[in-house]
Amino acid sequence: MRSIPQIRRSPDHSTRRSRGAARAAAAAVVAGALTLTACGGGDDDKGSDGGKATESTGAGSVTLPKLDGASLEVAAVWTGTEQANFKKVLAEFEKRTGAKVTFVPAQDPIINFLGSKIAGGAPPDVALLPQVGAVKQAVDKGWAKPAGPDAQAQLTKNYAQGWQDLGKVGGKQYAVYYKAANKSLIWYNTKVFENAGAKEPKTWKEFLTTAQTVYDSGVTPVSVAGADGWTLTDWFENVYLSQAGPEKYDQLAQHKIKWTDPSVKDALTTLAGIWGDKNLIAGGPDGALQTEFPASVTQTFTGGDQPKAGMVFEGDFVGVNIAETKAKIGTDAKVFPFPAVGDKAPVVSGGDAAVVLKDSKAAQALLTFLASPDAATVQAELGGYLSPNKNVDPSAYPNAVQRAMAKALIAAGDDFRFDMSDQAPQAFGGTPGKGEWKDLQDFLKNPKDVAGTQAKLESDAAAAYKN
Repeated sequence: MRSIPQIRRSPDHSTRRSRGAARAAAAAVVAGALTLTACGGGDDDKGSDGGKATESTGAGSVTLPKLDGASLEVAAVWTGTEQANFKKVLAEFEKRTGAKVTFVPAQDPIINFLGSKIAGGAPPDVALLPQVGAVKQAVDKGWAKPAGPDAQAQLTKNYAQGWQDLGKVGGKQYAVYYKAANKSLIWYNTKVFENAGAKEPKTWKEFLTTAQTVYDSGVTPVSVAGADGWTLTDWFENVYLSQAGPEKYDQLAQHKIKWTDPSVKDALTTLAGIWGDKNLIAGGPDGALQTEFPASVTQTFTGGDQPKAGMVFEGDFVGVNIAETKAKIGTDAKVFPFPAVGDKAPVVSGGDAAVVLKDSKAAQALLTFLASPDAATVQAELGGYLSPNKNVDPSAYPNAVQRAMAKALIAAGDDFRFDMSDQAPQAFGGTPGKGEWKDLQDFLKNPKDVAGTQAKLESDAAAAYKN
């Protein structure tokens, strides 16, 4: 996502299994999320901070080689708590193999960062790529190395076919999706809802009513992280998937229909119902455009009875930032599925994939470890993380909220839609200050200009897709 899964962009249309029906996933996630909101966390809850990772008690589920004297560099765009938690996973790998692993903080877009490292003759051994298409770019440029037989064996054993296929290019396995995200959630401050007498909405119409109810109680309803363009693409994708449907979603993701299509007009018009009402957004559009993602979360769960906002939209990884406040997930902070704009609630997923850039026994061993339940379990226990690995025990997650989301993700199998902007060329869907990110920021600033926004989106998309 960003102190967050940096889920950004560029396409591999041939290997994309993010198609499925999406409807089964919607049912699974809606069911899971509706039950989890009622959970305050029983005696087995480890708290919103997720407790501490347990130490390895043996070989675990996967056999790793002894790598004494080997050293590795691992690059990812993660920062803050998310980076700290991943370093604990790397520490477990060090403990079990004897290798020395150094985390290299990368800038977004990571492909540009890696390009400069490779040009300088110092690429990291392994990189976590937050876009489907970034994997393809790394392969096309000759940077990525195929996954070895041990990593492939772990993938076959632990992953649904859809997640395996997302890591393939030209039918060959290159990437391991280590981290997943359910990006169709709205988190809310329970005290604000209780004081307002607000209810969890199921439809967009009900969502607008809930927002007005919260506003009438004296609290601004919605926190929007407009300073980070990627969050705005997630808003659009959820509205578009639900309103236009899966088939149109796939067509727009591949630029088989233009951004001037009436379905895009409908989605932008729907978004304007929230973004265009300064009373409904914390700080109004101008304030939202200065609000980065972490602050959009923390300002929703600090301030007692008068936080700056009552709700914040984003994925399961919001839990990482809630943990930086005094709010406890399941009691002070609850969550409901993104409301249905059309017939079905949307289910948009994202993810971060590990690829080997410098082939070695140690690098392949790390890829194998990241494909195993052992690695995912370490980070699951820390909170703010979901694994697409179906053999991670749900009890590893620190609270009932995350357990329900994890179960729903696995139950969805292949039936989900992958983040649309993550599928787009990086120049359009994955670059700060450019393309879709910038166009939607401009739209947040002026939600009345639907036609102008469509024209700009289409111009930028056409240039990036070259079709």
